[in-house]
Amino acid sequence: MSVKKFRKCGLLTICCLLFTLSAQGARVKDIASISGVRDNQLIGYGLVVGLAGTGDDIKNIFTAESLANMLSRQGLAMNGKALQSNNTAAVMVTAVLPPFAKQGTELDVIVSSIGNAKSLQGGTLLMTPLRGADGAVYAVAQGAVALGGYTAGGGGNSTVKNHPGAGRISNGALVEREVKYEFEKNRTLTINLLHPDFTTAARLASAISGLTNQAVAKPVDSASVYVTLSEASRGNIFEVISLIENLDVSVDAPAMVVMNEKTGTVVMGENVRISTVAIAHGNLSIQIKSEQVVSQPQPFAPAPPKANRGPVTANEGNVVIAPGGQTVVTTNQTTAVSEEKKQLVVVPQGVTIQDVVKALNAIGVTPRDLITILQTIKAAGALQADLRII
Repeated sequence: MSVKKFRKCGLLTICCLLFTLSAQGARVKDIASISGVRDNQLIGYGLVVGLAGTGDDIKNIFTAESLANMLSRQGLAMNGKALQSNNTAAVMVTAVLPPFAKQGTELDVIVSSIGNAKSLQGGTLLMTPLRGADGAVYAVAQGAVALGGYTAGGGGNSTVKNHPGAGRISNGALVEREVKYEFEKNRTLTINLLHPDFTTAARLASAISGLTNQAVAKPVDSASVYVTLSEASRGNIFEVISLIENLDVSVDAPAMVVMNEKTGTVVMGENVRISTVAIAHGNLSIQIKSEQVVSQPQPFAPAPPKANRGPVTANEGNVVIAPGGQTVVTTNQTTAVSEEKKQLVVVPQGVTIQDVVKALNAIGVTPRDLITILQTIKAAGALQADLRII
């Protein structure tokens, strides 16, 4: 093979590799969801029994009434009788009903105490109906509560690990009612982006339309893409959805810098750019130190006059009068001020996030100093990004 042909093949290979790298993106299933296909939250009120004296006390009226109602449903006459069982705790039970869950599907549930129970360790949740936002019962929960922690103690001493007031029951709920989804009758789909962006929505619509002749997509707004299925897709709509959600789409996002003042964390997106600026940053430190100094009298020192001495062993504030002299406690306070001597540093304009990071690292500041510097650069109009403080 000649050198010229080898160069052409090498150039073609490099172009193909660059095209492959640029074409890579995120899957549609990771950046968007199909409208109507979502989780549903469930909630219920129940009782946890079998606690070792760590349940609610008699002051919680709702716990006693719930226990009495439960026993009445079991055929026991509890009207007018006071219950003082501290082996029971009133709890709220929550779960998430996933889409397409069928009857008999097992769900994980979270059990949380709403009274003053010390711990749910060793407890068992009694049958608890879980309702949706429409008030209908979609699942029923029951089972032993697992805490992942404990509480123990006695005689005024106690040890607590993790949070004993809430626990989890794996596969503790059974689905009793299904949420109907009728995809076979629908000829249109709406795909919603998790993070709305006009550029990403346009790319998604273009990728779906160019995938197959079975669907035509167009963006509705920055968050939604409307997909119309053709007649050729009748009977295989799930195959079309599978193809769509596995498409790779390049995700675009606005330039943003997220800062957490509490932890000193700074996160910058790849589109962050900084114009050429000159920066001088110096920390100012002020230290105030107090020291107690005791002035002790010499041996055989003359005592103060009786008019000012008072009782021989009197203690008046920080002054102690003793036979033979007077002891005085004084406070010496020193203040020191120091300021870093930083030179003016020119930060050149960065065209990539790597250039921006390299320029900021050249200043040699801590992440907390970087938060202040970025805010100042933004105020000067040299930071082409949005600042968000969390």
